[in-house]
Amino acid sequence: MDVDVIVIGGGAAGLFCARTAARRGRRVLLLEHNGRCGNKILISGGGRCNFTNLGTTAANYVTRGSPHFPKSALARFTPHDFLTLVEHHGIRWHEKKLGQLFCDNSSRQILQLLEEECGSAGVQIRTNCAVTSVRQAAESGEHDHPAWIVETAQGTFTGGSLVIATGGLSFPKLGATPFGYDLARQFDVALVPVRPGLVPFTWSPAERDRFAALSGLSVDCIATTGKDNPAFRENLLFTHRGLSGPAILQISSHWQAGETVTLDLLPGTPVLELFAAHRAGSKEVRSVLKTVLPERLVQSWCGPEIPARPIAQMPQRDLERLARSLNAWEIRPAGDEGYPKAEVTIGGVATGELSSQTLECRRVHGLFFIGEVVDITGWLGGYNFQWAWASGHAAGLAA
Repeated sequence: MDVDVIVIGGGAAGLFCARTAARRGRRVLLLEHNGRCGNKILISGGGRCNFTNLGTTAANYVTRGSPHFPKSALARFTPHDFLTLVEHHGIRWHEKKLGQLFCDNSSRQILQLLEEECGSAGVQIRTNCAVTSVRQAAESGEHDHPAWIVETAQGTFTGGSLVIATGGLSFPKLGATPFGYDLARQFDVALVPVRPGLVPFTWSPAERDRFAALSGLSVDCIATTGKDNPAFRENLLFTHRGLSGPAILQISSHWQAGETVTLDLLPGTPVLELFAAHRAGSKEVRSVLKTVLPERLVQSWCGPEIPARPIAQMPQRDLERLARSLNAWEIRPAGDEGYPKAEVTIGGVATGELSSQTLECRRVHGLFFIGEVVDITGWLGGYNFQWAWASGHAAGLAA
C-alpha cells in the first residue's frame, strides 16, 4: 500500500496528527500495535479525561532543550481550539480547578471524537499491527518507491512521510514500548535520557517505619526541589510505599535521584508564630497542632520526643525545630515507583533535533516525532494532552 503519510502510534498525538493530515487531502495510514487505539486516553483523568488546560503556556513544560520550543505548536493549536472540537461533538465538560477541563461522563468520548474525526477524514487505521522494521527507500536502493518503507505483521507499507507517535515507557501494561527511542537511534537522532515523570516517591527504610501508618492521609502542602524549579501547592498523600498526590507527582518531574524535596505541610501558617500565640497559655503542642492538622499526623509527627506539657514550658529550640520540620520538611526519597505508576516519561527525542514549527527532524527529511516521545513533558493537569493535540496538529499540517 502506498500512502502519503504513515503514522506509527494510535494514541492522542498520533490520532490527532492523522486526522489533521487527512483533512488536508493527504492519504494517511495509522498503525497501532495494540488491539485498539487510545488505551491511555481511556484511563486518563480517573476515566473522565483531563483533555486540556485553559492556562497552557510553554512554562508548563519540562525539557532539557530550549524552554521556548513548545511555543510555536501551542500557539497554533490552543486549548480553546480543542474545546471547540469537543463542543462540536456534543461532549459535555466541566472545569475542575486551575483550568483543568474534564469530560462530564467518560474519557471514551474523547477517543470516540478522535476516531470519528479520523474516519470522516479518510484515515486508514490498522490495529494489532506491530512494526518489524523501518527503512528509507533511498538507503535500500529502491529509488522508485516513496521515501519510507515500513514492514509490519500485516504486510509492507510505503509512504512519503513518517510520523512517530509511539509515546514513552509509562504504563507498560497498556502496551508502552521503547519503539520510538529505538527508531531515533536507528537514524542517529539524539535522545535525552529517559526516566519516570509525574510519579510517586518511595520511602527510605527509616521513613517507612515512621510514616507508613499514615497511609491514606492527605494534606495540603507546597512542594519544592532545587532553587530554579517551580513550587507546587497541591495535596500530598501518604501511602504504604511513600508519598503521592498531585503535589508529589508535580515535583517528581523536576526531581533528580539523590536530591532532597522540601515540603511545607502548613502553607500560609508559620508554625513558630502559631506556637508564640500560645506562649502565655496552658495549651500543649499537640492540642495546638490538632487545630490545623489531622490528629494522626500530629501524633506521628510529635512522637515521644515532644513531651505532653504546655508550650510555655517548652524550650525555644525544640519549638523552632518542630516548626521547621512542618514548614520545611526535608526528605530524600529512596526513589520512585517507576514506569508502572508514572503518568509520563521525562526525556526522549531531543528538541534540538526537530523543527519547532513542524516537529520534522532537521537532518532526516520526512521523519517526524510528536507527543510524549519528544523531550517535552507537561505538568499534571491536562498539559500533556494539549501537547499531544498541538504537536500532532503541527506535524499533520506538514507531513
